[in-house]
Amino acid sequence: MGEISYQAAIAVAGIVEKHFAEHLVVATAMGELDLAPVPLAHTVRTIIDTTFWASLRREEGHSPKISLAYLPPEKAGRPMIFEKRLRLTPEILTKLAPAVERPGIHLGVWEEGDDLFVWGTTRNIPGLCFVLEVVEPGLLVIKHRRLKGFGKFANVAVLKGEQVKIVDEDSINLPDCPALISSLLGFTSPGPWNQSMNVLIQLSISMRDHGRGGSLLVVPTDKQLWQHSIIKPISYAIAPAFTNLADLMRQDENDRQQSQWQGALRQAVDTVAGLTAVDGATIISDQYELLAFGAKIGRPEGNKTVEQILITEPVVGSEALIIHPATNGGTRHLSAAQFVHDQRDALALVASQDGRFTIFAWSPCENMVHAHRLEALLL
Repeated sequence: MGEISYQAAIAVAGIVEKHFAEHLVVATAMGELDLAPVPLAHTVRTIIDTTFWASLRREEGHSPKISLAYLPPEKAGRPMIFEKRLRLTPEILTKLAPAVERPGIHLGVWEEGDDLFVWGTTRNIPGLCFVLEVVEPGLLVIKHRRLKGFGKFANVAVLKGEQVKIVDEDSINLPDCPALISSLLGFTSPGPWNQSMNVLIQLSISMRDHGRGGSLLVVPTDKQLWQHSIIKPISYAIAPAFTNLADLMRQDENDRQQSQWQGALRQAVDTVAGLTAVDGATIISDQYELLAFGAKIGRPEGNKTVEQILITEPVVGSEALIIHPATNGGTRHLSAAQFVHDQRDALALVASQDGRFTIFAWSPCENMVHAHRLEALLL
C-alpha cells in the first residue's frame, strides 16, 4: 500500500473504520452472523485513493462507474473469481470498468500481505460490507448493505473532490425527523423493500436518476383539502386513481418476498417517478395511488405567502439555517414550500437537475416548513 496523495482519503479513513467497527458490535449483539470484516483505516485510505484517481481516467472516451466491495471471496456467495488476482491500481480499475458498470455488480477487493488485490466480481455481499462506489469523476460514495432484505444501501460518507460529507446518524433522533429520513439513516435496521417508507426512498432515487428535475406531492388519502392548493383544471388528472403501486403494497407479506414482486415494484416506482419529469407536480396519496401529474401549485385565497423555511442536511458539521424559500432554489422549490405551508399533513419531494434533492415537511416544533436536503443519502 503506497503513498496516499488524495487528501480526502486521509481525512475520512479513521472515521470510516470507527463507523464500521461500532456497527459490527451492534449487529453482533443483535445475533447477526453473516457480517463483513471491518476495514482498517490504512486499507480504507488505499482503496479510496486508488479509486479516486481511477475515476478521473477515461477508457475509450468513457469515465468509469464502478463499485468495490472489501471482502474475501468466501464471504461473497457465488462469486466470479479471476484465475489470477489483479493488483489494485487505477489502471486496472479503469480497464475493468466497462465490464462491471451495471448496477449490483461489485469488484471484490481483499488484501494479501501489504498489498490489495481485485480477486473477481460478486452480486452478493454480507451486511455491513464496506462498499465504495464511483458515481461520476471525482465523486465517491462510501456505503454498506443493510443487514437484511432489499432496499437502498446505507450511505456513510460522500467525497467530492476535496469536500467530505459524513452522514450524521444523530439526525434520526431530532424532533420532526420524517419517517423517510429515519429509514435512510437506519444503518443497522433491516430496511426491507416491503416497508412503506422504502417505497418513497425508491421513488426519490428514481426521481433523482432521471436527471430532469421534478416534484412529487404526497397527500393524505382521507382528505381533499390539498386540492385548494392546486390550480384547476389539472392538465393530467387521473380518474379513477391509478393503483398499480398501491395494489403491490397491499399484497400478502409472503408475496412481497418473491423476486417477481420486487421486479414489479421497481417498474411501478419508475413509472410514477418518470411522470415527475413532466412540467408541474405529480400527486400521489399516502397509500401510493396516483392522482395526477403536471399539476400547478397555487396559494389558496386568503392564505399567507411562505416567508421563511428551516433548511438542514443530515451531515456532520452542517448548521440549520432559516432562510427565505426563494433563496433555496427555483420556482419548483418555492411552490413546494408554499404547498406544505398550506397543507401541513402533506409532503413535497423535489429533485433538481443538478442532483440536489429536498423533502419539504411541516415542523410542529419549529412552526414552519422544514426543508431536508437529502442528496448525501440518496447517491
